[in-house]
Amino acid sequence: MALLTRTDSDQIAHLELNSPKNLNALSNDMLAALQVELDALKADRSIRVVVLSGAGKVFCAGHDLKEMQAARQNEDGGTESWADLFNRCATMMQTIQALPQPVIAQVHGIATAAGCQLVASCDLAIAAETTRFGVNGVNIGLFCSTPMVALTRNVGRKQAFEMLTTGRFLLSSEAREIGLINRSVPDEELAKETRTLALSIAAKLPSAVKIGKQAFYEQAQMTTAQAYEYTGAVMVENMTQAQTNEGISAFLEKRTPDWD
Repeated sequence: MALLTRTDSDQIAHLELNSPKNLNALSNDMLAALQVELDALKADRSIRVVVLSGAGKVFCAGHDLKEMQAARQNEDGGTESWADLFNRCATMMQTIQALPQPVIAQVHGIATAAGCQLVASCDLAIAAETTRFGVNGVNIGLFCSTPMVALTRNVGRKQAFEMLTTGRFLLSSEAREIGLINRSVPDEELAKETRTLALSIAAKLPSAVKIGKQAFYEQAQMTTAQAYEYTGAVMVENMTQAQTNEGISAFLEKRTPDWD
């Protein structure tokens, strides 16, 4: 059974974590499978949007703790294995935001620890109403330091710090209120609502979305003045494209743009 499945339709790639027995944990093998598929998507111009979901009862319960504990038997006590695990996880999370295509997390059940980090690393997220979110490592004596990176870039500092230090689960409605997800929807409408959002984005000019996504993350790390200088240059680059000219002309002429 494949740990990760991919289904393509209507220029949307649907990746599904497919290890329900361990709650779709981000094991070494799962991280490797995700990295391979994400790297392939970088150059896949037939895909305009990526949806990421989990099979079974939950989205993702974080790293595989049994696998992590087993590494303690290594000669170095596990330090090399753990460093490699967290480095590869960080690379995978950053690859999501480096993709030219927007990535939508379709979340259900629970998204905890690195699973919550995965949601925060995606560009957009829609969750079922019954979903619970948490960075719960503190409850077992392991502070969620790497999940904290993505979390603090999504929500306010005080909300993030409370989650990290209490290990409390957030309901889907709370996750929406603090900006961790875009919306909370009835469980039975999760797939439909996610696909509707994906189709809306897929209908846009891919080159413009690619430019915009890269600029979105780049400018967020800059001062206001630097961000305006940088994004001004990005706008100029966008304007020089023939398809952008077609899009603007079509709008002014009240017709549908011909981007094919």
